[in-house]
Amino acid sequence: MKKTIIVMPVANEEATMGKVLEEILALPYDNLFIYPVIDDYSKDRTEEIIRSYEDTGRVKCIFYKESRGVITCYLEGFRQALKDGAERIIEMDGGGSHSPSEIPQFIEKLDEGYDCVWGSRFVPGGGISSQPLYRRILSGGGTWLANIVLGTKLKDMTSGFEAFQAEVLKGLKLDNFLSMGHMYQTEMRFYCRGLNTVEVPIHYIGGSSSLKFKSVTEALRILFMLKKHEKEIR
Repeated sequence: MKKTIIVMPVANEEATMGKVLEEILALPYDNLFIYPVIDDYSKDRTEEIIRSYEDTGRVKCIFYKESRGVITCYLEGFRQALKDGAERIIEMDGGGSHSPSEIPQFIEKLDEGYDCVWGSRFVPGGGISSQPLYRRILSGGGTWLANIVLGTKLKDMTSGFEAFQAEVLKGLKLDNFLSMGHMYQTEMRFYCRGLNTVEVPIHYIGGSSSLKFKSVTEALRILFMLKKHEKEIR
């Protein structure tokens, strides 16, 4: 298998971090590596647990001192993975919202030649659990609005479980992304809309995170800026 690196920002995940790493390492791929990205926001033993797996040779803990939130951790993880020779990169949540058992379908689609593979909660076989109704409405409504404004045609424009051929990320100016919050996933899908992409079903397990009104208004502001901003990304 081509060298594949999983990038996963993590913080305060000591209760589940070991389990997630064990499940990924148990997958039947020798050339699959895990890059958890952590910052000062994490106050528990998450970093210590990650570092205890580094002697496997397949886990690399990235402490991002200059972090400004989860999205900057994603992008730093991409930079480190590309620097280390990744041929494909998978982005996923490290807190249990995304299941390691669904990773193989992303790898299979990359093997088939797709440039990007999008995890989707809204295609047949996908789903959401343990998430309040208003968050489901925002996710579904956000996808509907984004498709109208941006001219995209995806079933899920806001999922954070996705995979890329390395050349896709090398072709983007990662420092120039507009969104540092909930719009990042939509922004990425918009920039990649002309590539050979496919959606695969995922089952998202929600948590206790809250979405503030300010985040929604910021997402709407960015949504209507993306078409003009695209030239700054390539």
